[in-house]
Amino acid sequence: MTVDEQNQTNAQRLLQGVVPDEIFASYSKLLAEDGCPEDDATSLLGGCEQVVELTSRGMAHLRPDGPLNPPRLVPAPPELALQGVLTDLSRRLVGDQERLLSGHKRLSEFHQTPTAGSTSSAMDRLVQIVTDRDEISSLSYALINAARHDWLTLDNYVLEAPVEDSTGYAPLPVFEGQVRCRAIYETRCAEHPIGAKTIEAAVAAGEQARLLPRVGMKMKLADEAVALLPLTPTGMGGALLVRSPVIVGALREYFELLWEKAIPFGSTEAVGPLTPAQSQVLQLLTQGLSDEAIARRMDISVNTMRRHWTAIRDALNVETRFAAGAAAVRRGWID
Repeated sequence: MTVDEQNQTNAQRLLQGVVPDEIFASYSKLLAEDGCPEDDATSLLGGCEQVVELTSRGMAHLRPDGPLNPPRLVPAPPELALQGVLTDLSRRLVGDQERLLSGHKRLSEFHQTPTAGSTSSAMDRLVQIVTDRDEISSLSYALINAARHDWLTLDNYVLEAPVEDSTGYAPLPVFEGQVRCRAIYETRCAEHPIGAKTIEAAVAAGEQARLLPRVGMKMKLADEAVALLPLTPTGMGGALLVRSPVIVGALREYFELLWEKAIPFGSTEAVGPLTPAQSQVLQLLTQGLSDEAIARRMDISVNTMRRHWTAIRDALNVETRFAAGAAAVRRGWID
């Protein structure tokens, strides 16, 4: 293997996946050419931005090439390039961490301290009434873009206008990121052709969608930080913006209870991860039968029956048989 081939191999091993693909591609070109005159770097790498990105990360530098020749942009050896990248990442992380802490501090102070000339107390800020339609619409979009871990929604068939082609909308960009998006729709939403098409588009973009025969209200919840609730059936005539951790936590629990009962979009049965044998054990447990009686009824050993019970307990995240029965009924796994 030549030196150039070894450098390319080392570059892939050390840098690929650590830096953005387009930056790695530019570095690879520069490495293959063993550098180039400064004036040629923009055309070789595909733009002056690429030159800036490589030099700012320490992956390349300008080197004088004698008094009569222009400087050359030369690549750092792969191991030194990685060291430069790590130093740059560390610097950025420190800056991001400082901004994150500053942002949390400001948000906390904003919620606790009334603004000048305002009579609102800190408690007033925890639950805010919004009646302006444009502001409600703006808040809906702002919330989903503020979510960083979870975006939860409840949606029913209460609408201000008939469903038309213009009613549907493309899934928001956050669906393509790291946010886990889950939505529970009233069944009638999926029974309408345009409603079904809208849900299908959201699912294709990464949303997890489930259906319930009836959803009592609309709701939008970002992470465990803030929720938007309707004051009117459609939610456009008035809404509550809730930041209270206690209330938002309770709303999250409410959503999870509904999620357990809901049926995945496109399915006809509720989710139930138990095997047929485990489902039978669960049914017999709810009848109050002992381990030995269940084992005889199913013609299995007591140890096998207890292994089934352990799997059931883990799936339902419960400790007692009574709790298992209640959780299974709530989720629709047994009648």
